[in-house]
Amino acid sequence: MSDGESRYSQPLISRPAPDGPRLSFHNLVEAHVLRSLRTRHQVPLPAVRAALDYAENTFANKRLLLRDELRTAAGTVFLERLDELIDLGRPGQLAIKRLLQEHLRRIDRDINGLPHRLYPVTSRGLDGPKVVVIDPRISFGRPYIAGKGVRTSTIVERLDAGEPRDIVAGDYNLESFEIDEALLYERAA
Repeated sequence: MSDGESRYSQPLISRPAPDGPRLSFHNLVEAHVLRSLRTRHQVPLPAVRAALDYAENTFANKRLLLRDELRTAAGTVFLERLDELIDLGRPGQLAIKRLLQEHLRRIDRDINGLPHRLYPVTSRGLDGPKVVVIDPRISFGRPYIAGKGVRTSTIVERLDAGEPRDIVAGDYNLESFEIDEALLYERAA
């Protein structure tokens, strides 16, 4: 700061216990969406903060980053309501429908629209297969291979210990691409 003063801003993501170090699964999903907004869609942090504040104050939406109605385009954030997009950067303005769907497609939602499963992005990008999954109800929220239940860390640990790939694949009934995805995820983490 040029004037020598420090400033404090409220965090964009609230932990379950404000004084605790742990994050919830919903916090992980919020961080995933926030990262997408900031890096892939180039939404400036002040615009994200303004959108979150506007959504909370106008629509009583306290956790916009978890909502399936969140959209983005051209560096701003939108809320989809009744087939219209409301520009949260310019409160109340309607916009042309452009979506943040690539990242949101990697989140499975329950019947209430809340996230319950996340397929993280690997180096294959957003169009990569949904092989690695994080579900707080399975394997204590640790990443695992969808449909197989084996943790990605277990696969990589065995390979790193020198076990042959075909033996590891056979033990868990894994396809080669599933082992590749586990390796890509664990090496990037």
